[in-house]
Amino acid sequence: MALLLRNVRCVVSCDDADTVYEKVDIFIEDGVIRSIGRDLDVAAERVINCSNYLCYPGLVNTHHHFYQLFSRNLPQVQGMRLFDWLTTLYGIWKNLDAELVHLSSACALTLLAKSGCTTAFDHHYVFPQNHSIDFLDAQFSAADETGMRMVASRGSMNLSKKDGGLPPDSVVQTTSTILSDSRDAVEKYHDPSFGAMHQVALAPCSPFSASSDLYRESAALARSLGVRLHTHLCETKDEEHFTMTAFGMRPLAYMQSLGFVGEDVWVAHGIHFTDEELDVLASTGTAVAHCPVSNMKLASGVARIPDMLARGIPVSIAVDGSASNDGSDLLSEMRAGYLLSRVIYGERAPSAYDYLKMATVGGARTLGRDDIGSIAVGKCADLFLIDKRRLDLIGAAYSPKTMLAAVGLSGAVDYTIVGGEVVVEDRRMKRIDEDALFEASHRRVKSYLDVR
Repeated sequence: MALLLRNVRCVVSCDDADTVYEKVDIFIEDGVIRSIGRDLDVAAERVINCSNYLCYPGLVNTHHHFYQLFSRNLPQVQGMRLFDWLTTLYGIWKNLDAELVHLSSACALTLLAKSGCTTAFDHHYVFPQNHSIDFLDAQFSAADETGMRMVASRGSMNLSKKDGGLPPDSVVQTTSTILSDSRDAVEKYHDPSFGAMHQVALAPCSPFSASSDLYRESAALARSLGVRLHTHLCETKDEEHFTMTAFGMRPLAYMQSLGFVGEDVWVAHGIHFTDEELDVLASTGTAVAHCPVSNMKLASGVARIPDMLARGIPVSIAVDGSASNDGSDLLSEMRAGYLLSRVIYGERAPSAYDYLKMATVGGARTLGRDDIGSIAVGKCADLFLIDKRRLDLIGAAYSPKTMLAAVGLSGAVDYTIVGGEVVVEDRRMKRIDEDALFEASHRRVKSYLDVR
C-alpha cells in the first residue's frame, strides 16, 4: 500500500538535524517513509492534500496503566497520596477480568491515537486469580483493533502485605508463576524486527510490591531473552522510606544491587533522585519516563528534568495510569510538563520543542527503537497531522516546533498514521466504531464499579 501526503505545509521532523520542511511531499510505501521532497513523481493508491496541515512524528507513550481507565476520578481516592491511593484501589482492581482489560485497553489506545500517539507502552501488573497470558491477549487484540503500535509488559507483584509489601494477597502471584508466564509472553508476542507492532518488556511493579528475588530473576530472564526492563522508581518519599527501612538503601542503590539498571532499563517517575544518583543514571544509560500530571495529582513531587537532560539521561513523556492522571492525552501531558518545568526551573526549563523531542525521539530511545520517533527516509511512517485552520490555533501556528507544548491543542488531531495506515481521520478512529466502544465500555464500567 502506497500513501502520498501531498504538499504538507510544514513538517517538524524531530530528526538528528531538527529539520523543518516547508511545502513538501511525503511518500510512504509498505509502512515506511520512502522519500521526502517537493513535487515527487510517484504513484500512490491514496493521496491526501496536506497544504493546510502541520505534520509531526507520532508520539511515543512510555508508561501507562490502561486498566485504570475504568476506575478514574473516584471520590474515595481524591486528595490521597500514592500509598493510600493504591491500597484503596487494590480493592477494586482485584476484580479485573479479560473483557475489562480488553475494553479499557481499546479505550486508552483510542484516546492516545487521537492525541497523536502512535506507539504505547502499558505497564500491566495486576493479575488477580492468576490471569496472565489472557490479559496480554486482550491488550494486543485491542492494539490490533485500533491499529496502534504497542509494547506490553508482563508486569508483576509478589510481595503482599503479609510479606512486608503494600498490595493484598488477592493481586499478587508467586515468583515461579511470574517467571514462567513472562517467558511465555515473550515467546508468544515479542517481535524484535524493524517496524514491529508487538513487543514485550518485563516489569516488576515497584520496590514495595516486588521482592528482591523477583527483580533479580526478572532482570536475568529479560537479558537472556533480549527484552527490556521497567519499574516504578523514586516516585515518592514513602517509597524511599520503605527501601531504607527494609533494605538499608535508597531506591536506586537497591535497584543497582539487583542488577536492575542499564541501557535496557527505564523507570517511571524518577522524582526523588540526588545529584549522585542522576550521575548513576547517566553513566549506566538508565532512562526515565516523566509523568508530570500524575506526579502533580498525587502530590508526589517534580522530576528534575533539566538536570537529567544536562547529563544526557534518556527522558521520555508518559501519561501514567488513567486513575492518577484522569486522561490518556499525550499532547496535554507534554504541555503540562513544559509548564510545570517553567514554574519550577524558570530559564533552566527545557523548551517547548525539547518536550516534543522527549515525546518522540526520547520515547523511541527509551523503548530501544530506532525505527520510530522521527520523520525521516527509512523510518516507519508513524506521524500525525493537524489542520492549522482550527480556531484554537489562530495566531499560534507560526512556530510549529514549539506550538504543541507551548499552546496545546483542543480536541483530537486530524490524522494519525501508524505504519503507513490511517488510523485517525477527521478526528475519528477509522478501524473501530467509537460509539459502540463507548456503549460496551459504559455497561462494563457500571458492573465493575456497581454504579447506577
